[in-house]
Amino acid sequence: MSLNDTPSANRVHIGFFGRRNAGKSSLVNAFTGQNVSIVSDVLGTTTDTVKKAMELLPLGPVVIVDTPGFDDDGTLGEMRVKAAEKALKNMDAAVLVCDVQRGIGECEKKLIALFNVNKVKYITAYTKKDTLKESFSCKENEILVSSVTGENINELKEMVAGLLPTGKIQLDILGDIIKNGDYAVLVTPIDASAPKGRIILPQQQVLRDILDSGAAALVVKEDMLSGALSSLKEKPKIVITDSQVFEKVSKDTPVDIPLTSFSILMARFKGILAPCVRGAGFLDHLKDGQNILIAEGCTHHRQCEDIGSVKLPRLLKKHTGADLKISIVSGHEYPDDLSCFDMIIHCGGCMLTEREIRNRMYAAESQGIPFTNYGIAIAHMHGILKRSLEPFPDVLSLLTFD
Repeated sequence: MSLNDTPSANRVHIGFFGRRNAGKSSLVNAFTGQNVSIVSDVLGTTTDTVKKAMELLPLGPVVIVDTPGFDDDGTLGEMRVKAAEKALKNMDAAVLVCDVQRGIGECEKKLIALFNVNKVKYITAYTKKDTLKESFSCKENEILVSSVTGENINELKEMVAGLLPTGKIQLDILGDIIKNGDYAVLVTPIDASAPKGRIILPQQQVLRDILDSGAAALVVKEDMLSGALSSLKEKPKIVITDSQVFEKVSKDTPVDIPLTSFSILMARFKGILAPCVRGAGFLDHLKDGQNILIAEGCTHHRQCEDIGSVKLPRLLKKHTGADLKISIVSGHEYPDDLSCFDMIIHCGGCMLTEREIRNRMYAAESQGIPFTNYGIAIAHMHGILKRSLEPFPDVLSLLTFD
């Protein structure tokens, strides 16, 4: 997979944090070699997070994130600080940017505390080396740089790369299930909610992983599955379906052929499959008046049969028979305070990094709120969760319901 093909969610995210006018945006521009961020002497020029995809060897594809000043004030300033703090929680690594003339102050100490709390590894970069007249001594994991002259920018890149495991990011969604010469059948509905002219990202990622494993893929719509399976000379290694047609695909797939969903594969890929399976059991105990949060990691125009806002709520009502309160959020609107919710059902998280989707799950768990995802919830409510987990015996052994 080339740099340009690597989804943002599968890249290492590196954030630049600091007070206003510490030189963050100038350093980001120097670091990326492009004018990613607007640079000005006016305080608070960066008012939102700015992202740039690039390649940082030996890490491979990364996303560089410029953030608003962490000392911003006023009503809008407080919102910008919160945006920066939210971004910090989802970084794989960080650069603490300090004006060498000012050094470490209360703002920087607060950021360091947040790095430590969120277990984000960081480098401290002192900027404006070209303005320094006296000697300056750096400690371990500190560096003195100049965005004007470019001095020590390459050294900073090497230090940041050294914070994280080396090697290009590789998708490994099915690598331990399929092998060279196998083939899989992918069921991808094309309806009003399907994007025009393309297939959705989880389907793209699974397809690419199959090909990278030396296997073959047969892609069909749900009404073509039976005919496709009967025409094959050999049984496929696995059938993978979109969650919204799980019930029909389960009926059309012989029981001796393993079956799962794209959403379940994404939960496994993001490292949250086991907790989501445990959380699904709560679906059997929902009662009138309880509040369910349905969360989507991306923003899109919702069609008449949208899975998150239409199909899933309808299935919840049918399964529980309860008068539930449904709240829906998308993109980065995921709330920090989850105390008003009784359960969270999340999308597959293909547009979110592993750290971000895990943070969302941890936030729910820390507040005692069951957490699952679309595919696992739908499989459970259709009574086929056990079957859909058979390709993953380590997780299947955790199933105590269904």
